[in-house]
Amino acid sequence: MKENSGTTAKAAVSGLPKLPASTIWMINFGFLGVQMAFTLQSSQMSRIFQTIGADPNKLGWFFILPPLAGLIVQPIIGYYSDRTWAPKLGGRRLPYLALGTLIAIVVMCLLPNAGSFGFGYASITALVFGAVTVALLDVSSNMAMQPFKMMVGDMVNDDQKSYAYGIQSFLSNGGAVIAAIFPFLFTALGVANTAKKGVVPQSVVVSFYVGAAILLFTSLLTIFKVHEYDPKTYAKYHGISEEANKQGGNWWQLLKSAPKVFWTVTLVQFFCWVSFQYLWTYSAGAIAKNVWNTTNVASAGYQAAGNWYGVLAAVQSIAAVAWSYVLAKMPNSSHKLGYSLSLGLGAIGFLSVFFVTNQYMLIISYILVGMAWASMNTYPLTMVTNALSGEHMGTYLGLFNGSICLPQIVASLASFALFPLMGNSQPHMFMIGAIVMALGAVSVAFIKETYKA
Repeated sequence: MKENSGTTAKAAVSGLPKLPASTIWMINFGFLGVQMAFTLQSSQMSRIFQTIGADPNKLGWFFILPPLAGLIVQPIIGYYSDRTWAPKLGGRRLPYLALGTLIAIVVMCLLPNAGSFGFGYASITALVFGAVTVALLDVSSNMAMQPFKMMVGDMVNDDQKSYAYGIQSFLSNGGAVIAAIFPFLFTALGVANTAKKGVVPQSVVVSFYVGAAILLFTSLLTIFKVHEYDPKTYAKYHGISEEANKQGGNWWQLLKSAPKVFWTVTLVQFFCWVSFQYLWTYSAGAIAKNVWNTTNVASAGYQAAGNWYGVLAAVQSIAAVAWSYVLAKMPNSSHKLGYSLSLGLGAIGFLSVFFVTNQYMLIISYILVGMAWASMNTYPLTMVTNALSGEHMGTYLGLFNGSICLPQIVASLASFALFPLMGNSQPHMFMIGAIVMALGAVSVAFIKETYKA
């Protein structure tokens, strides 16, 4: 039986009813699997491409593809899901979740095998195959992820929204922890962590297979347990007409009329996501160089560094879960303080990666990075959705995703100049990340929170 939204529940100030905690958990539960797909992609992508022969100076080209896919896909999903009502397929957001999940599962089984089809080390065919599968994985993962963000905006009132996004953050980071340690765990269980030159180790391949299975299970649980509001009920709870989401919706007009907080949070987001793009791109190589003293991608040392980065990504996510709990206890009046403080600590974490040569000391670095990550997953969506009405909610959240995708594209393009400027050194790119993250902490001062009428 589906979790019902409970129209008889007491209405909150926003007009939306108070939801049972179980419903809020089910709305978000599939995020666990989606984040596993993203984490496997972000933590292993650099390792995969360097293993099959990509030049470190050209990694930026491959890392442009995921944010470019998100920049295009998420506004489209938001726009059309605002206008979708397919009760036999689950509602307005869930059909897109189902389609995205299906495609993501197929692609997750293909990506780690980019070097296993006999294309040859550093061959154009292998690299193009990897690039295409990465793009498809990000398109499908974005299709699967966006409905969760939208359903919170659709169904959860202002009083429960921080709690809902907190649950989303918890599940997101929980999925990230599980996915990040998979290669390390499977290696410990005896799965091969090395392979012939140009072939991705089985520890990574199996990690993607298991992640795909969990994505399927968690998404199906949300699809079968959540019942979205029909258009009439949605309009009543949000205080809008049923025609409101059927008319207009021009992206340019919506951006021009977006609340100011939309843009000030976007400024902060720019700095944050530039930094994290460099974290994902250069962590494996930086750790291999600083700790294992190797840049040879076929060496056991490099593959050990790839596994250790998976562990550090898990540490980052665990720290984010713990810090999210601290941030959730802070009053609304302290949102900006918590946001800025977290990003400042993250900047210190980034800088320390450049200096640290002991693998265990890096745990502290990634704990600090995780505290910044927690604030990035808690505050932006809360601040923006609080300032929006129910009109074009999906489209606005899709457009707001540009504040995540564009910075990553800019960072990747800038890396073609910055990487040589930094002596072709992957550890040196963390200095850039630290400076940019510190700018993000300072820019929080420009945010002024508002709430929809």
